Amino acid sequence: MRWIIASCLFILTIVIASTLLTFDPSRLPAEIKFASSDVFTLDPQRMSYMQDLRISRSLFDGLCSHDSQTGLPTPAVATSWETSPDAKTWTFHLRPDARWTNGDPVTSMDFRNAWRRLLLPDTAADYSELLFPIRGAREFFEWRTNALAQYAAGKNHDVQSAKALWDSTLTAFDQMVGIRTPDSHTLVVELQSPVPYWIDLCAFQTLAPINQASLDRFTKIDPISGFLKSDPGWTKPGVLITNGPMKLVDWKYKRSMRLEPNELYIGPNTPLAKSVEVVPIEDANTAVLAYESGSVDWISDLTAEFRADLAESSRKWLDRHREEYDLRIDAGASVDEALAALPAPDPAMGERRDVHVLSAFGTDFWSFNCRPLLSNGQPNPFANARVRRAFALAVDKVRLTTSVTRLNERVATTIVPRGSIDGYVSPTGLPFDVSRAREEMASAGWVDRTGDGIVENAAGEPFPTVDMLYMTGNPRVKNIAIALAAMWRDALGVQCELRGKDGKFAKEDLRRGNFMIARGGWYGDYADPTTFLDLAKTGNGNNDRAFSNARFDALLEQAAAELDAGKRMEILSAAERLLVEEELPMLPLCQYVTLYMYDPAKMRGISRSPRLDQRLSRLHRVDEQSASPSP
Repeated sequence: MRWIIASCLFILTIVIASTLLTFDPSRLPAEIKFASSDVFTLDPQRMSYMQDLRISRSLFDGLCSHDSQTGLPTPAVATSWETSPDAKTWTFHLRPDARWTNGDPVTSMDFRNAWRRLLLPDTAADYSELLFPIRGAREFFEWRTNALAQYAAGKNHDVQSAKALWDSTLTAFDQMVGIRTPDSHTLVVELQSPVPYWIDLCAFQTLAPINQASLDRFTKIDPISGFLKSDPGWTKPGVLITNGPMKLVDWKYKRSMRLEPNELYIGPNTPLAKSVEVVPIEDANTAVLAYESGSVDWISDLTAEFRADLAESSRKWLDRHREEYDLRIDAGASVDEALAALPAPDPAMGERRDVHVLSAFGTDFWSFNCRPLLSNGQPNPFANARVRRAFALAVDKVRLTTSVTRLNERVATTIVPRGSIDGYVSPTGLPFDVSRAREEMASAGWVDRTGDGIVENAAGEPFPTVDMLYMTGNPRVKNIAIALAAMWRDALGVQCELRGKDGKFAKEDLRRGNFMIARGGWYGDYADPTTFLDLAKTGNGNNDRAFSNARFDALLEQAAAELDAGKRMEILSAAERLLVEEELPMLPLCQYVTLYMYDPAKMRGISRSPRLDQRLSRLHRVDEQSASPSP
């Protein structure tokens, strides 16, 4: 018997030792899980989508960051900065203890290299123009674009020629662009003219630094095109080197992404949770089921078709305890603290406390393809501003927000959210006016000539069926598309065809102009009207509409050169008036609200700022007992 027990103990010891040797903490359930759309990229210079930027804030620290509660810029890698008397030269002082996850120091050259990469047309970044206020930045971008075109037209397409082009590009950047690094912890930036929102801009994620050595392993010069090409493998787990409060531990595309604290991080956003897992769930109703079953703790964008009913359940509960809630807020409690301390909701009364409706710094709009020709080579009727105005005038936005979305969002007639920026006076925009819409169509040559309700041109050809592109996964978007199609059919006599696509493929169609009207939408990146107005600037990386108007571009240039803050805002208002009352490359519908689903008695750290500047590093669990009301 003793030898049997001894043998069993020996085997058990071997098993335990083997388990300890192979134990992988990343396989443990994450402390916080949240549902989100899947990430397109973790390359900071190539980001543009909300879910990518949200992850990036935890992986990369820029010069500054945004306070997640107030939205105001605060120090990050830069501990301090000062500007010259003319506000055109900014000097940033970097913290000497900032480290990459591989132990390398974060230096001023890391920012310079990242910003140079953002300015390369090779990168195909959506946000290259954010750096155009820097002296020589625009000229460098154009120089490189022309140099690549000349290389492609030349005869020598070999490795040596491509390398020579790259060497001349590095020299051109050094000579042309006002970014200097006097030492490893000082960054000096020279602007063409003062930029009132410059520090706010420096907190935006596409301006985050990169670890150049890790990127270089996945970068090569293409001898055929001369382009500098980076393999996306540099952003994979075990490879990606970051400097933010968290690090990438695992990423299974369309399945999960896991972040854990960066042990080398020293900065303002020290992680509060041991691990955070992103669970991509494209179907909105499935996300709610995952939350209800406890599979996720937070739905970062509640888009289920019945979300208005869920929101009403939370409003009903809060209204029942409004007096106590107000007392706690007046006593200094945060919103989540006050909500968690209220008596628990009564399910029998249809109450809940976990649905939160928040105003957002963003506008929901649809985009018109403004190219002369459609992707199939046919003439594009939406190249005519009269047609675009007609479609805009035919939309009953109040009905959309009260009967379709049922969230009573604030109707939008402008692209910049009305009242969101101090000192900016929004233009009026276009009203809902079917009679005027039909007049605009007629002035563009589209008339119901036979009384059959179908508009035709002078040749008797009916208005082409309108291709409406949208991303699948959000019932709200499809419902709005259906309602818009019905309004345009009834008011204008045109037929529409809805075309829903997965996000990745819809994004590609937008880039190629393979649409007539497409669902758009934009959240502001910094507190200035240009964060919205630049979407319509000729050549802007986010101008999927290919809209181009010399008057509009000139107004933006005039505003950029204007030193008087009040006059500058007046010029920008005139620019937006041109967009929303005359040209209409975008059809604004409503100002965004965002719905979150989480229980404040179980989890905290979610920002309620309209900037939606979530910091995953601040998410943490709370003791439900301590969050419950006092007896």
